[in-house]
Amino acid sequence: MARPQRILLAQFASVASHGIVAAQAQQPPQTPQTAPRAASVNLRPIPDGPGRRVAELQGLDKVTARTQRFVAPVGEATRFGTLEISVGDCLVNVPEAPPEAVAYLTIIDHKPGQPEEKLFAGWMFASTPSLSALDHGVYDVRVLACTMAQGSAPPRSR
Repeated sequence: MARPQRILLAQFASVASHGIVAAQAQQPPQTPQTAPRAASVNLRPIPDGPGRRVAELQGLDKVTARTQRFVAPVGEATRFGTLEISVGDCLVNVPEAPPEAVAYLTIIDHKPGQPEEKLFAGWMFASTPSLSALDHGVYDVRVLACTMAQGSAPPRSR
């Protein structure tokens, strides 16, 4: 096997093992400090700095083909369409490891005239969104990054 293929295979195995461990620990966090952690010594909370910890998310409305980037503060709920998205924690890799962002999301659907329905509760990985994805007929949600938001304006698009 060529060297680049071995490296790629090792990276996939590492991410997959994190997802399997994270999937086994899919229980809602009580507070950001006690949220279940993905089993990796490379993952850590966003370093302290000015602003507040947020998960940068992207939502897709499959009916209108509308995509939207938005931020969801850790510990607060954010709306996208009929979905309410709560971020329990948001972790990033240490600087010497390959870039990765992982967020613990709880997603509840509030369809008008119907009882609320919990659609997803678990860790989502930015590098492999299909590893742990929201399964919904109208909406897709994925994690883009974990950052510190300054003020009230959302981060600029790249």
